[in-house]
Amino acid sequence: MSWFGKLLGGVIGFSFGGPIGAILGGVVGHQIDKKGEDLEPGSQERVQAAFFTATFSVMGHIAKADGRVTDVEIRHAEEVMRRMGLDQTARKLAVDLFNQGKNQDFDLDGVLEQFKRECHRRRNLMQMFMEVQISMAMADGIVHERERAVLHDVGKSLGFPVFMIDQLIKMVQAQQRFYQHSQQQGGEHGGPGYQAASGPSVEQAYQVLGVKASDDQQTVKRAYRRLMSQHHPDKLVAKGLPEQMIKMATEKTQEIKAAYELVKRHKSW
Repeated sequence: MSWFGKLLGGVIGFSFGGPIGAILGGVVGHQIDKKGEDLEPGSQERVQAAFFTATFSVMGHIAKADGRVTDVEIRHAEEVMRRMGLDQTARKLAVDLFNQGKNQDFDLDGVLEQFKRECHRRRNLMQMFMEVQISMAMADGIVHERERAVLHDVGKSLGFPVFMIDQLIKMVQAQQRFYQHSQQQGGEHGGPGYQAASGPSVEQAYQVLGVKASDDQQTVKRAYRRLMSQHHPDKLVAKGLPEQMIKMATEKTQEIKAAYELVKRHKSW
């Protein structure tokens, strides 16, 4: 049984404590207080529960960063849930967590500190978390100054320097455009459509890979391999990515591969 099934079934005691435990207790009620199988710190299921909880609650906080949550931001959160393939029960939990994050008394610093501790500083997991938060901030196509400031605060809490957060924002922006083109072209032709004439630009492909047009073949290939390793679904799940997010991680690797193939064609490598 997954961490999610154990949580809802009251099989896990989930003795998290701290802000994450308080949030989980608020959304699942008395079930979290049932006695059962307590998870040891660092265990995969415990990390998965912490990741899921922090992801959706912090998304809610970022959506509220400018004072109100717009319909576009709500639709984006729903799209993330759809891409994750959440069933009705998991979706309700995600929505409740999102709403917790919108509260004025949401303990952002406490949640991030505990999340980092639960992850045991697994860098790839925390980067995936950051990418999801950046995509939330970009729901309307633009990262506003207040949202950027919150992203910098989140990144700093998790150990990411400002320049890396700004680089990730550019990469996630390009990845989202790749995804949007994929959906549009797939609907027309029944396939991913990454190679369609109206698909993503070469400039976007460079941004997805985090490289420049002037970089040589070895540099581009090294960046591609690093990104593929960082986003490999099996590796991420083994480190504690919730199994509900494996579909999204798979889409990430498809976008990275598509960008690399586009650059190779452009460079005639």
